[in-house]
Amino acid sequence: MKVLAFIGRLMGYEFAAVSTIVPSKRQHEVLTALVATVLLAALDCCVLSAADGIQTAGDVLQFVLPATAGGLTLGYRDGQGALQLGESLGVTLGVTYALKYSIDERRPNGGSQSFPSGHTSISFSAAEFMRKRYDWEYGVPAYAAASFVAYSRVESREHHPRDVVAGAGIGILSSYIFTKPYKGWNASLEGDTKSFALRLNRRF
Repeated sequence: MKVLAFIGRLMGYEFAAVSTIVPSKRQHEVLTALVATVLLAALDCCVLSAADGIQTAGDVLQFVLPATAGGLTLGYRDGQGALQLGESLGVTLGVTYALKYSIDERRPNGGSQSFPSGHTSISFSAAEFMRKRYDWEYGVPAYAAASFVAYSRVESREHHPRDVVAGAGIGILSSYIFTKPYKGWNASLEGDTKSFALRLNRRF
């Protein structure tokens, strides 16, 4: 790991940019806290509203999860991650709906196209993307939220247990195949009234 230091003066202030001298965790911690807060708050909100409609709670979380995964790629300025997320979700949806229309299994509530669960597949695809791309700090709350989505589909009689198990498997496998661990640069700004430091860290 190489350390590069550039020191100059700008408008009377000392300015330093340091690359990977000591891995800074500030940006990582902020993003971890943000993702955990968003997902757990959404999950808590859904649990509180479960009496009014568990199905609605699962409907909300199926959009919160991929949106959060997309937000992470923006937070890290991770274009490659955004591409991998798109590939993972695209394959997940393609496989899920191909099976839905070819098998056309009856739902517990009498509806059609029960197998596999689309809500569950897309939720676990997003969860596994966050887990594999950015590690378990994001994966734990994401998997908790995705598990609630699976539970909501069975509880609301939209799916059989086997439907959500298959959906989870499709989503996890798709993201596992197309997602690589993040190895980009993180940047954090530190300083006071006299000096500023821009610290760049790379995850290997």
